[in-house]
Amino acid sequence: MRKATNNASITIDRFLHRNRSILLEIVGKNKVQIKVPRSVLEQKKFRFKYHTHHHINSKGKMYHYVYDMSWMQFSDDQILINRAKS
Repeated sequence: MRKATNNASITIDRFLHRNRSILLEIVGKNKVQIKVPRSVLEQKKFRFKYHTHHHINSKGKMYHYVYDMSWMQFSDDQILINRAKS
């Protein structure tokens, strides 16, 4: 049972790290946020199902986080990607 749990944890951790890398690659080194079509993330095999936590802002919009990166989906299939302020 412990081995199955460890394997699942390793797999999920890989998905999370890959998602973060994709978000970081799209935002770049010098930007804090960028808005892109959902298809850009889909082409890079981003897994929307995997995130570390979420936050609902005062306007009712949900931000999905992968560690220090977040994204929010708009109704027009646009995705806003943010880098957390340090």
